[in-house]
Amino acid sequence: MEDQTRSTILEHLAPLEGQWDVEATHPLLPGTVIRGTALFEWLDGEQFLIWRSHYEHPDIPNAIAILGGGEPGSGGPSSDSEGGFLMHYFDSRGISRVYKLDADSQRWQFWRETPGFSQRYIYTISGDRNTMSASGELSRDGTTWDTDLQATYRRVARG
Repeated sequence: MEDQTRSTILEHLAPLEGQWDVEATHPLLPGTVIRGTALFEWLDGEQFLIWRSHYEHPDIPNAIAILGGGEPGSGGPSSDSEGGFLMHYFDSRGISRVYKLDADSQRWQFWRETPGFSQRYIYTISGDRNTMSASGELSRDGTTWDTDLQATYRRVARG
């Protein structure tokens, strides 16, 4: 079997590995602080990062997402990917979505452009890698963006 090295984008996601406490707000729940947890762990081979999230509020779904992909043209004969990094999202409501994914040393982001329901999220990672701030936006018309889920992640344990 061929030895694979991780891409630069996956290397930028490596600091996420571990357990996090989450505090979030959502515009549909004004004045409510939503608490939860997140766990980031590598799938064997460290080519995909698994993100599990759990929230204590019944109106916010628990979810799992798989982050990964490859450089354009690196899909190979046994992959459905033509390259590019994606996040595949699944939640407790039975909803699944596919987002484009990017990362650098200070932030990671995912987004989807879907008529009637586009989303974009940016996660900014602190210099000490122990906190992240998340800012989400939603667009129903492809032009106007409204605030969506906002969150702060605080590291509980490293991976």
